[in-house]
Amino acid sequence: MREKPEEDQIYHIFNRGVEKRSIFNNDNDRRRFLSYLYFFNDSQAATNISRLCDIKFETEDSRKKLVEIFAFVLMDNHFHLLARPIVENGLSEFMQKLGVGYTKYFNIKYERVGPLFQGKYKFVQIESDEQLSYIPHYIHLNPVEMIEPGWKEKEFRDCGKAFEFAKTYPWSSLGDYLGEEHFAPILDKDLLNEELGGIQEYEQDIMEWLQSADSSLGVFDPVDELTL
Repeated sequence: MREKPEEDQIYHIFNRGVEKRSIFNNDNDRRRFLSYLYFFNDSQAATNISRLCDIKFETEDSRKKLVEIFAFVLMDNHFHLLARPIVENGLSEFMQKLGVGYTKYFNIKYERVGPLFQGKYKFVQIESDEQLSYIPHYIHLNPVEMIEPGWKEKEFRDCGKAFEFAKTYPWSSLGDYLGEEHFAPILDKDLLNEELGGIQEYEQDIMEWLQSADSSLGVFDPVDELTL
């Protein structure tokens, strides 16, 4: 039986396209998905969602949030989130809105029918400080696969190149933890700011983690299903 996400627990959430197909064909799709991360994070019904074409956040935020979103990354055929439900059934309601809403948008735009995602979203509860310390690295470094395919399964050498690529990848929350404010309305950064330390400390920690990646990857993958 599928475990039910509990209120006030932190979860690593992920899903991919059916048959590993792309769920983001261009930057407009990614912007739409990010808009939905904001607008669907509300216990009230979202209005005028169909007219959204970019990230346009309200000046005065009157949302009654369902979850706190700590980190995210969008890849071509999958996404990762780190989040905590703050109301009962908050994660389930949020992910249902997100999945249904984005699938509707994608199917209309590309004149397709049927499911977009490979079943229901997956989630893994974060149960220790150790997990909480490395999951943000895993999420934020996912784009490295684009320039170093299979780097998680082999010895990794060009750590500087990998970090620079991840740092400038525009579709993750990493930049927001390194002093930029790309997605501030989406994110609740206090928890990870406390966990990861300041900008210099987090940069150093990522580099050290990359340098030891060949020996730490056994701890790094929380579940086998994470191979996307």
